[in-house]
Amino acid sequence: MAAQPHVLIVEDEEAQREVLAYNLEAEGFRVSRAEDGEEGLMLVAEDAPDVMVLDWMLPRVTGIEVCRRLKMDPATRGIAIIMLSARTEEVDKVRGLETGADDYVTKPYSVTELMARVRSQLRRVRPTTVGQVLAFDDILLDAETHRVSRDGASLKLGPTEFRLLSTFMEKPGRVWSRDQLLDRVWGRDIYVDTRTVDVHVGRLRKALTATGGSDPVRTVRGAGYALG
Repeated sequence: MAAQPHVLIVEDEEAQREVLAYNLEAEGFRVSRAEDGEEGLMLVAEDAPDVMVLDWMLPRVTGIEVCRRLKMDPATRGIAIIMLSARTEEVDKVRGLETGADDYVTKPYSVTELMARVRSQLRRVRPTTVGQVLAFDDILLDAETHRVSRDGASLKLGPTEFRLLSTFMEKPGRVWSRDQLLDRVWGRDIYVDTRTVDVHVGRLRKALTATGGSDPVRTVRGAGYALG
C-alpha cells in the first residue's frame, strides 16, 4: 500500500493541535505535530509533508517566516501550506498569501471546513490519492481503476511499479531521490534497501516500453529518478 498522505500541524495551542490531529488521523492521514516554527522546519527537513497546517503566531519562528523559507526553497516549495490566523484584516490575508501560503483560514474556524480545505490541497499536490486520471505525453494512469495505458495500449504493471509511476506522474520533471521514493512508495515503517528502488524502476521501465516508445524515466546521476 502506498504511503498515506502526510499532514504536518504546526500549532502552539495544544488543544487545537490535538483536535486537528484526531480528525485528520480518523480520515486516514499520517499526522506529524510541531508546537513552534523551529520544530516545524526541523520536521519538514526530516520528513516533508504533503500539506502543512501552519499557525501564523508561533514561538521562536513565526508562521509567516516558516512559510517564506519553505516557499523559497525548491525542495520544499511544493508543500501545500494552509495558514491559520486570528488576524481577520484583509491586509493580513493578502500578506499571508503573498508570502506563499496556498490557503488562509481565520480563527475561530470550523474543523469540518478546514478538513475540506486540506482535502482540496491534497487533490492538487497528490491527485492519485483521490482517484484522478493523470496524463504524461502518451501515458494515462487511472488511479481509481489501477489501469495504465500508453498510446492506447494497456500496460501490465505490478502494484509497486504502479505506485512508482503514480509518484512520478504527480510531479513530472521532479527528481526523486531513492530515499524519497522509499518513503512515498513503500512507507517509512517498512525497511527496504535503497537498491530495491533501482530494481523496481527497472521493471517499470520495461513495462512502459513493452508496447514501443522511448523510456520516459530519466536517471539523474547522484540524485535519483525523474519522469521526463
